[in-house]
Amino acid sequence: MTINHITKKWQFPTPIAPEAEQSLRGYPEIMRQILFNRGYPTHEAARQFLEAGPTPYTDPDNLSGMTAALDRIRHAVRNQEKIAVYGDYDADGVTASALLVSFFQTLSAEVISYIPDRFEEGYGLNNAALDQLKAGGVDLVITVDCGIRSIEEVEHARHLGLDLIISDHHHPGEILPNALAIIDPKQTGDTYPEKELAGVGIAYKIIQGLSKYPEAQGVDPDDWLDLVALGTVADLAPLVGENRHLVRQGLHRMRRPHRQGLMSLIGVSGLRAAKITATDIGFGLGPRINAAGRLESAQIALELLLSTDVRRAAYLAQQLELLNQKRQKITRDIQIQAEELALASDPDANLLFAAHPEFNSGVVGLAAARLTDRFYRPAVVGQTGPEFTRASCRSIGEFHITAALDQCGDLLEYYGGHAAAAGFTVKNENLPELQDRLKMLADEQLGESELQPTISADAEIALIDLNPEVLEYLDWLQPTGYGNPQPIFASRGLRVTNSRTVGKDQSHLKMTVSDGAITFDAIAFRLGYWQSNLPPQVDLMYAFEVNEFRGRETLQLNVKDIRKAK
Repeated sequence: MTINHITKKWQFPTPIAPEAEQSLRGYPEIMRQILFNRGYPTHEAARQFLEAGPTPYTDPDNLSGMTAALDRIRHAVRNQEKIAVYGDYDADGVTASALLVSFFQTLSAEVISYIPDRFEEGYGLNNAALDQLKAGGVDLVITVDCGIRSIEEVEHARHLGLDLIISDHHHPGEILPNALAIIDPKQTGDTYPEKELAGVGIAYKIIQGLSKYPEAQGVDPDDWLDLVALGTVADLAPLVGENRHLVRQGLHRMRRPHRQGLMSLIGVSGLRAAKITATDIGFGLGPRINAAGRLESAQIALELLLSTDVRRAAYLAQQLELLNQKRQKITRDIQIQAEELALASDPDANLLFAAHPEFNSGVVGLAAARLTDRFYRPAVVGQTGPEFTRASCRSIGEFHITAALDQCGDLLEYYGGHAAAAGFTVKNENLPELQDRLKMLADEQLGESELQPTISADAEIALIDLNPEVLEYLDWLQPTGYGNPQPIFASRGLRVTNSRTVGKDQSHLKMTVSDGAITFDAIAFRLGYWQSNLPPQVDLMYAFEVNEFRGRETLQLNVKDIRKAK
């Protein structure tokens, strides 16, 4: 397996159908093809998508369990009962926690937050935490981004006399917890049309529902849409439907930030608030929020988002910046070591497996993702403790990783996930057999097939046709990200007039390319290995974008793949 030179399969779109061409004739030619590619072949469908307006039937009351939840929360607010918001330690859970806590503070309710420690407590509800909350006088616990599979823990809460409302967006198991109310659009029988809300999106629906009642008179739930955008994008929720509407509106608010903690976070990330995009969240803000829970305590990130003190917010934002830098280094180091371990016994393995006592369990998922990106193979990376190994998995379209874990369930203490990502805990004595069984399943399903990642172009275009007006059209597609990717273009037979490697480790390639009529600068991240054997003429797959450097804006190609021109 040649690590750096895995050949991508180039895929080009089906030419736009005549009926769609006619229906979309009011849009520029390049937009007609992009809209057709993405499943919006009529003028009305395209209009609704581009406007990203509120989607129908998304009244909070349409969520199963919402009415019972709102009644109990209103009772708690009116009677000054103590409410605990119990969240997850990732960016989705942190933003959802900040949203509910801040909202309840606005109502002058008595509220506290609880986020479990990733290393000491693990994910989700745990009995010791519930005992602690009860001892602290809590009457009502509201989960965000967790709880849907916490059957035993919910029973424990009932035994303690704690009322518990679960708000979650993960897939439930066959049995639902016996909570006072469950709000999760993925539960059986729920008719809410939008099934892909993030945890913070579910939390937003709760405050949206509460805003209709006297207890929240005069409070606008949309004031919290900045947090909804932050958590939704960071959690890779698909940016279509209601998510697209919420994130677009949230980005408008982030560009005029009123939350001190968010202003400080934007500052340390080197971003300009007025031009914040979903991409900035995904690669700038989200990783810094996540770094807290991965390496230390997510409470740092939560306190930042709730902070109103300028100095305290600046300090906390700087702490997240330092943690993120540390997280990046740890991830790189684990990736290198995991790569060596995974390839040591079988350089051509269909599934990469690496576990080590010194790996940091907070970043093994990131390392697994990097291995999958690099090799285009399913990857498992775990931290081996005294008795158990806790691992994260990432996979490819051809191999459903959670289905594979289903076939190894007899060896596992805990596991869960979906087709592309999963996690598990296994006793160390069962680790060798688990590794053998997963590799056997990968060999059976992937066999001798030549696995290739696919890169899809929205259109083939000549460089001369790229201009600022095209960027204005492309801006209509924002926010782009998971589920609504940034448009990719292909251009063939470009002459390379200049090239060099850049970056701390010289892993990126900077080029100047020309089609004979016009010249563009191009940046190719993680493709620096091409420099030693770069042909004089190339075909490129790229995104067209504005590059801002030291206050100067230029048009550039953000290269996703390179081929030698034929």
